[in-house]
Formats: sequence, C-alpha cells, structure tokens
Amino acid sequence: MIPGFTQSFVQCGDVQLSVHRAGQGTPLILLHGYPENHHCWAQVTPAFTADFDVIVPDLRGYGDSDAPTDDATHVTYSKRQMAADIVALMDALGIAKAHILGHDRGGRVAYRFALDHPDRLHRLGIIEIVPTGDFWTNWNADLAMKAYHWTFLAQPAPLPERMIGADPAAYIDWTLASWTLSQSLKPFSDAALASYRAQAQDPAHLHAMCADYRAGATIDKALDEADRAAGRRINAPLHFLWAEGGFPAKTGNPAALWAPWAETMTDGSCKSGHFTMEENPKAVIDNFLPFFSAH
Repeated sequence: MIPGFTQSFVQCGDVQLSVHRAGQGTPLILLHGYPENHHCWAQVTPAFTADFDVIVPDLRGYGDSDAPTDDATHVTYSKRQMAADIVALMDALGIAKAHILGHDRGGRVAYRFALDHPDRLHRLGIIEIVPTGDFWTNWNADLAMKAYHWTFLAQPAPLPERMIGADPAAYIDWTLASWTLSQSLKPFSDAALASYRAQAQDPAHLHAMCADYRAGATIDKALDEADRAAGRRINAPLHFLWAEGGFPAKTGNPAALWAPWAETMTDGSCKSGHFTMEENPKAVIDNFLPFFSAH
C-alpha cells in the first residue's frame, strides 16, 4: 500500500479495480504504466494530498485489479476500454470531473480519456510518452532497440507469456534497471519491487500486460489514426513531462509530436530515465503541482 492511503475495491463495469485514496480537494487521478502499478506514485503523492483528493487505481490487468482474458481484437485491453474503466470508477465514487496524470501506459489511458470523455476532465498531465500512432510512425532502428518490448509483448499469445514466464522476476528486474538512467534498481523501493515481480509471476496478470501491448499495436493505433484523420484534439490544458534518458527523447522532438493533439499545451524535461516518478520525483512535483493548482 501507499503510506497514508486507504485501499478499496471498486466494481467498474466488468472489472473490479483496486483503488488507493487519500487527501482532500479537487480529485486527481494518477495512472501508472508498465510493468508497474500504484506503488510507482508513492514518492510524489505526499506533495499532492494536501490540496487534492488523490485517487490511485491499478489499471485492469495490473496490481490487485482484475485481469480478464484478452479477446481476439484486443478491445479488452484497449486504452478506450481502460479509459471507460476510469469513467466507471469516477461514477462509483460520485466524481463528476477530475484532473488526470498518467505515466507510460497510464498516459495512454489518460489521453484517450481526454479524447473520449472531455466533459469529465479538468486538466491532463502526461509523463514519458508520445501518442501511440506517432510513436509507431517515428519508429527507427535506435528506437526499436530501446523499445523492443513494443513488438515483443505484442506477439501472439502465448509466445511472450511463455518466454517471460520462464523467469518473471529476472525479466522484471532487467526491464526496470535497463530503463533507468542509472541502469540499476536503486530508484525502486523494496515494496515496489516485490509488487512488480509478483504481478509478473501471476499468469493472468502477465497475460494482461502482454495484451496491453497487443492492443497498442492494433486497436489503439487505429483509434489514434482515426482521430488524427478527423482532426480531433484534446480540449483540456495539457502539460507534458519527458525525461532526457527516456523513450520520447528518442523521437527527436517529443513536444512537437504532442502539439497537434492539444488546444493548449506546455512541456518540460528533466534528468531521468523512463521511471520519472521514482528516479526524479522532485521534477514530477515541480511540473505538475503548479499545473494542477492553477485550475
């Protein structure tokens, strides 16, 4: 559990989500990425709970949330479905509108939420991603080597599940360390590491994490392309934080990739690898506390 937070389980449509909550004020929903869960926010939440009602769900397929079996078209783990889970969570908690801050896969859920449910959003924060369609379009040899998991995890079941399942904890440790600036596990707490390893050791959650990327290579990409063709944009103010040693930096100019998607956008960068909340929590706080407080 995140220190100072209360955990509950909330039925959100066809899945039950594990939810951690603390603080008071305007609701702020924090969405984690792969291969993490709610633990990734533990170092930044103390700065937000004084002014915000901070809500930290585990996405479907992660942490203590349900991990349903994927379907042939990968709708089950599409970011549209995951965003709908967050709408259902807000409905269950009696929340009309909220701020949303997402990292990695949670960032993809967050911007899909902004496009599909603009009336439920105050402000949008994105950490360490560019839009899915743009990421695929900017694929090159350097990016493919760094982000190999985009194609590996998206392979048909059960290939990646069986390969990772041979030694899940070692795979998670290698993935986490190799995406940090220090190339080590030092940024991660013992509790977080134990939780990240445990979810990969569960066959249902391991399958779900692979399904997340199968959706990214198919339906999520198609939804982005359709929105781009239709000229749809994010209406809520957007602030984007990218790491100098992360994945978006490999695209050349990550802020420029976000600009066509948002009516109002600001951005910042920081010294970090991909796991910014754990590697450089001060940068996350310095970027997003003023941004959300300005509402």
